[in-house]
Amino acid sequence: MTIDINTKTDFPGSSAANWELDRIVQELRSARNDWRNQRGRSREPGLRELPSRDALQNIIRDLCGALFPMRLGPQELREETEDYYVGHTLDAALNELLQQVQLELSYAARQQGSVVSEATQKHQAQQIVRLFASALPGLRRILDVDIQAAFQGDPAARSVDEVLLCYPGVLAIIHHRLAHSLYKLGVPLLARIVAELAHSLTGIDIHPGADIGSGFFIDHGTGVVIGETAVIGERVRIYQAVTLGAKTFPAEENGALKKGLPRHPIVEDDVVIYAGATVLGRITIGKGSTIGGNVWLTRSVPSGSSITQASSRNLFPQEAPV
Repeated sequence: MTIDINTKTDFPGSSAANWELDRIVQELRSARNDWRNQRGRSREPGLRELPSRDALQNIIRDLCGALFPMRLGPQELREETEDYYVGHTLDAALNELLQQVQLELSYAARQQGSVVSEATQKHQAQQIVRLFASALPGLRRILDVDIQAAFQGDPAARSVDEVLLCYPGVLAIIHHRLAHSLYKLGVPLLARIVAELAHSLTGIDIHPGADIGSGFFIDHGTGVVIGETAVIGERVRIYQAVTLGAKTFPAEENGALKKGLPRHPIVEDDVVIYAGATVLGRITIGKGSTIGGNVWLTRSVPSGSSITQASSRNLFPQEAPV
């Protein structure tokens, strides 16, 4: 049964009385209104307040198809119509993205109590989407390096095509590079939704604010967590259940956590971090270092280090999980 959500009608069928739907709907409306009133929220009739997760899912699917048309595009696509498909798909995806950007800008303005004209918001949204679209060719080239790194870094991989089609770490980094671009362009809510789509699909949680260099490879991937202010260099490889997290969370005088402070690790070029390692705080893992499995690390290590559980106890005798 399909119900038109834009049309007010009596509930169809005789089951409404069985479930007391009239009463439940009224009580849910009352709960929503109480929540909105407590937070000073008011909406114009018919106005959607927030971007749509479903819309973003469709946009990302189409962008993946446009970036890799013969592998992530439709099954019936042929090479002679590839450019047409890419152009048509990008046009649809970017127009839909424009609507979602406008929703976020409107929402942000309401949250901040700003008064911004619709024309100004539309122009700002168009600029954001135009810059995002212009970044796609460069993003594709970086992703090619990521995919090659995955192929070279996993002896079980038989081809770069297998890596692109099958590896959750590659799916996560595609989402991340799209999300990071949106994040830098000033639409962090859209970026976070894209990141959480990848998190749901892969079990890999990368905040869109994390700055990740090319040639990045997450092997297996389940349980990986990379925080907002993490900085990762070139050709870094990490394994499942690795955490690049924060050690402490400074608070304001009123107890609220301070936002945006650098609090996650810096991982320099050519570092390998093995499964289960936990690296916390604004520390630096020097270039070319290897961090062994299940290591708990809260202090910087110099370039070329090889840290295992045994060596970390010798280097940092006071360091222990908290």
